[in-house]
Amino acid sequence: MATIGELGEFGLIERLTARLPRGARVPLGPGDDAAVIAAPDGRVVATTDLLVEGRHFRRDWSGPYDIGRKAAAQNLADVAAMGARPTALLVGFAAPPDTGAEWADGLYAGLADECEAAGASVAGGDVVAAPEITLAITALGDLGGGAPLTRAGARPGDAVAVRGRLGFASAGLELLTAGRDGPAEVIAAHRRPEPPYEAGPQARELGATALLDVSDGLLQDLAHIAGASGVRIDVESAAVPVAAVLGPDGLRHALTGGEDHAFAGTFPAAAILPPSWTRIGAVARGTGVRVDGRVPEGGGWDHFRM
Repeated sequence: MATIGELGEFGLIERLTARLPRGARVPLGPGDDAAVIAAPDGRVVATTDLLVEGRHFRRDWSGPYDIGRKAAAQNLADVAAMGARPTALLVGFAAPPDTGAEWADGLYAGLADECEAAGASVAGGDVVAAPEITLAITALGDLGGGAPLTRAGARPGDAVAVRGRLGFASAGLELLTAGRDGPAEVIAAHRRPEPPYEAGPQARELGATALLDVSDGLLQDLAHIAGASGVRIDVESAAVPVAAVLGPDGLRHALTGGEDHAFAGTFPAAAILPPSWTRIGAVARGTGVRVDGRVPEGGGWDHFRM
């Protein structure tokens, strides 16, 4: 089996980019000094993330295809959380030269398939040798003429609602750490999140006043909305959707587990939300986040907390 070192930089680039589909929003993709991305709105939504082997993924837990899907999903979800539609992904790929070329193929297949699910394309990037696998992902999106949804628009009296699964990725990580291999759907959720990308533009159509994707834990992320908006968010634990498969610690995972990339937002109290959204609380005057009237203890992800 060939390694990426044996292929060389340009051989690897040619191998990987030859398999990438290109959508209509990428008139010029990989192969030149830079890509050209259509921006019909005149504004571009942009976000970036780093994923480091051993910190954000483990190759003994996840295959390259799942790692690619996860790396794309967490960035594309950020674009959708602004009320935008994802258009393109730029990928920086650093890896040891002895990494198998087939491993890289699987990674890029995952990146491409997740982009397709979100309506975007891998438009370009870079490859470089490094001691460990590191991915630098930049996602771009288009607002379609609408205002961006930020964290700063929540108002007292608004309803708080979520869409997407909560706690699955956290529970899956806990199972893998304990050496367990089931329930399979929970472990699969850690390996490959499934953000409901359409929730972002939909939330804007429903009149959302603030929105974000749940990447670091529901309570921690709601605290970002509370802080940016200068309000308090009250959560009713009984209203939080907790899947039975998560077991007795399901509520803890749903409140503090990240990486599912569900969406949480605030909406006018009178807004009529479809069944895909679940109301879990309300916005009030004050600061911070309360659960059943009490200040929660810790929880959530911090990249600099070991």
